[in-house]
Amino acid sequence: MKSIGFFSKKWVGSVFSVLLLSFFCLNSASAQSNFPSGSTRGNTEMTRNVNPLSVPNVDVSITQPRTGAQMAFSVQVLLLLTILTLAPSLLILCTCFLRFSIVLDFIKRSLSLQQVPPTAVLNGIALFMTLFIMFPVFRQVYDKSFKPLSDGTITSFEEAYKEAEGPIKIFMYNQMGASENGKKYIASFMNMARVEKPETLDDIPMYVIVPAYILHELTVAFKIGVFLYIPFIVIDMVVASVLMSMGMMMLPPVQISMPFKLMLFVLVDGWGILTQQLFNSIVR
Repeated sequence: MKSIGFFSKKWVGSVFSVLLLSFFCLNSASAQSNFPSGSTRGNTEMTRNVNPLSVPNVDVSITQPRTGAQMAFSVQVLLLLTILTLAPSLLILCTCFLRFSIVLDFIKRSLSLQQVPPTAVLNGIALFMTLFIMFPVFRQVYDKSFKPLSDGTITSFEEAYKEAEGPIKIFMYNQMGASENGKKYIASFMNMARVEKPETLDDIPMYVIVPAYILHELTVAFKIGVFLYIPFIVIDMVVASVLMSMGMMMLPPVQISMPFKLMLFVLVDGWGILTQQLFNSIVR
């Protein structure tokens, strides 16, 4: 009985609190609806001087081509969008950016560095070094292909493409022509494509010289990376043998050898020598 009385009192108190809260809310709403005397009344109507917001109507219509010229124009637009999509890949694979980025990543790993310098910084260095070296080639492409096409001297996209691929093809062949591996890669892809033996450089298709150039650049970059690794591996071996002789087998040798490798790399001006040798490997 005591518990029933307690719950009944509690229920009555809750109902009373709800009624009291509702009474205060109604009073506050009525007080807000009645403005005091002397106050300025607002107007929510829009005047005629205010122009409404106009949203343009966008209409996209797709029609079937009725002539061969319209069909050719649609194909050209599609090819242009495809080339713009593949432009970063073309910049990476058809220039010396591939060699620079791989060598810079090798030097970072040989110094036992994990986060410094960041990969974005190394790629930026490789990109600007590539633009510095490839600027004469890009200038030739602009003068022979893009500028005549914009001026109207060249009217067809096919002719502009042939004029543009010439300087790039010459650059890639000059990098591979001085090495036996480059000639071997070109001959291998010519045999796989079943293309006859070329008489001149113009007879080598672009789809043959590009993969051959990529394999050549990968080979050269890994060779340079191996030569960069050798002095730093010697330092690691010396530090590891000293730690083993002192009985510090639980101490990682990388933590001790990394400062010595950094001091050696800075004292011999490693960045300057590396950059100069990379330039010399491209521009002979």
